[in-house]
Amino acid sequence: MSIILSVKDITKSFGNSTVVDNISFEVKKGEILGLVGPNGAGKSTIIRCLLGIIYPDSGTIEYNLGNAAKLNTSKVGYLPEERGLYKDAKIMDILLYIASLKNYPLDKARQTAEHYFEMFDLRGKFKSKIQELSKGMAQKVQFIASIIHKPEFLVLDEPLSGFDPLSQNLFMEEIKRLATEGTAILLSSHQMNMVETLCSRIFMINQGQRVLYGELEDLKDRYANYRCEITGNNESSRFAGLPGIVRVEQDGSKNILHLQQGILPRNFIRELPPDLDIKEMNITRISLHDIFVNTVTGGGRQ
Repeated sequence: MSIILSVKDITKSFGNSTVVDNISFEVKKGEILGLVGPNGAGKSTIIRCLLGIIYPDSGTIEYNLGNAAKLNTSKVGYLPEERGLYKDAKIMDILLYIASLKNYPLDKARQTAEHYFEMFDLRGKFKSKIQELSKGMAQKVQFIASIIHKPEFLVLDEPLSGFDPLSQNLFMEEIKRLATEGTAILLSSHQMNMVETLCSRIFMINQGQRVLYGELEDLKDRYANYRCEITGNNESSRFAGLPGIVRVEQDGSKNILHLQQGILPRNFIRELPPDLDIKEMNITRISLHDIFVNTVTGGGRQ
């Protein structure tokens, strides 16, 4: 896949505080890169630098959009975390106005809007004003506004915030479809389950510095130990002395066994006593959420 965005060694400080410290990453055509980190990690500053709202003190940001290495705003879409459309303007007027700012043909923009109005259950709302919509409906319009011009590079900042589960599923499928059609997407979110579902690669930042970067599956192989849950009438002491177990947690009739790094499930299963009471057994790797918490609280940098 071709590289749409290349960020090389950017640093940004405000006063005596370095908010982004020597950060580098890439976003490729047709991929969804997850930008994750705790509050205050520097994610918003990175996004503002990418969009030309502010400029880094050092380093370079290069785009491959319309044969230009510099930011071409007509090829970029942005869904901000803080939603902000004109509340007293009609929805279709807003969308067509945004399309005009992106130099996108208005007839195509209208067709795109009508398509998404049908998809997102906004039929008959063309002439409604934003202030007349529910919060969820207004967020749908904001999403449409970010993609009305069919951008080549799309920044989504907490795109599913405030949506009900059905709407979340719908929007996740649409985000995946956009990537499949070639849109390069940078997705910033605290919802680790969504990031884990949508993103093939992860860039994790903490205190302005990179802590993890790479393919999600590779990161899981490196940092996600296995966990085995066994439901049955067993005392936790039955598992304490088994090889490969870091710790055991008991929750009623369920024992949660945390395995050492590198222990393969098939080898672990062979070591289980044959007389265990096993009503249910489930072996999984720890989630991206757990990797995130462990990495940030551990202060590691990779």
